[in-house]
Amino acid sequence: MMIDDLDLGFDEPDDKGRHRRGRKAARKKNKGTRGRSIMALLVTLLLLGGLGFGGYLGYQALAQKFTTPDYQGQGVSETVQIEILPGATQVDIAKTLKAADVIKSEKAFTESGNRDALKIQPGVYNLHKRMSGAAAVLALLDLKNRIVNGVTIPEGLITLEIYDILAKALKLNVDDFKAAAQDPVKLGIPDWWFNRKDGVAPTTPRSLEGFLFPATYEFPPNIGAEAALKVMVNHFLTVTGKMRFADRVQAERHISPYEALVTASIVEGEVQKPEDMGKAARAIYNRAYTDKADTKLLQVDAAFNYQFKLQGKDPKHSNDLRVSEMQNANNPYNTYKRPGLTPTPIGNPGENALKAAMDPPVGNWLYWVTVDAQGTTLFADTLSQHDNNKQVGCRNGFLTTC
Repeated sequence: MMIDDLDLGFDEPDDKGRHRRGRKAARKKNKGTRGRSIMALLVTLLLLGGLGFGGYLGYQALAQKFTTPDYQGQGVSETVQIEILPGATQVDIAKTLKAADVIKSEKAFTESGNRDALKIQPGVYNLHKRMSGAAAVLALLDLKNRIVNGVTIPEGLITLEIYDILAKALKLNVDDFKAAAQDPVKLGIPDWWFNRKDGVAPTTPRSLEGFLFPATYEFPPNIGAEAALKVMVNHFLTVTGKMRFADRVQAERHISPYEALVTASIVEGEVQKPEDMGKAARAIYNRAYTDKADTKLLQVDAAFNYQFKLQGKDPKHSNDLRVSEMQNANNPYNTYKRPGLTPTPIGNPGENALKAAMDPPVGNWLYWVTVDAQGTTLFADTLSQHDNNKQVGCRNGFLTTC
């Protein structure tokens, strides 16, 4: 064997002086580098893909966090009755709707962008469940969705007459209202309302008479007798509160609010025209609280009718009152025999009568009489003037006792 034929492990230079083994090693090294580069690229792509997917999920979570949860459209077929209470704010309404699953979130309602949401009226509404917030606002603004159970209470009715109207309208029993009325304070009337300074003995139990404010009420469905009376009492307190009725009659008339309420009820029962009510209130005060008249007997015929109604009897025209009835001192509402104001209001006065009792015009009137069927009332400072006014009523055929 020739030495030249032996592979002694030495590199042979090529024609350019490079070693063949060096070229092989370089090729192997380059292949390894390329493999590692591809692997690194794949890993990088996987990492970037993972970061991108994670970023997408994070974006979705973030978007969900800051996007207001809301249903879409006009809701499902299932409906629910919603009551919007007087004085409810948008937030209050939103909470009510959310609790009933009408809307998905409170913000969906409050952030609907509809400024007319401030015009939503109290009442009971029939709404679809799962509505968008914007659709819920529009549904509450549409009065066709409002369930109306309107009951009108005219001025001057006594409580028993009001109970009868309410019982028929609300499909309840009159006895339910009588039972609920036994404790007026429980219905919301402050205890101080029943104080009086004129020495007239209070009734036992306390009477709800005078506190059921005449108006048109929209009661929610299935309301009970006690709840209905509370609504009316609350309206009375709201109206008189805005008028500052209690404060003014104490400061300006120097009488208790209850006495002024009794006066307003007498005015409502005796006078038909609002423009005459102030004079009538002044005449009552002049008779009951001053020495301008020879007697403090008010001689109010409407008080007889109040007692008649309490007894289940029909009211009478002044011409039809019997002498025996006018002489009956056992009747606590006989103002021909008992001086001063009646023990309770003799009906439920409206706002005009309340204003008249709170702020009557200045005058010396002591007598009043209605002289025709149109309700014309004439006033007088003296008995002789009063007799002349009664003659007018006789000539009109309205009065028979002259």
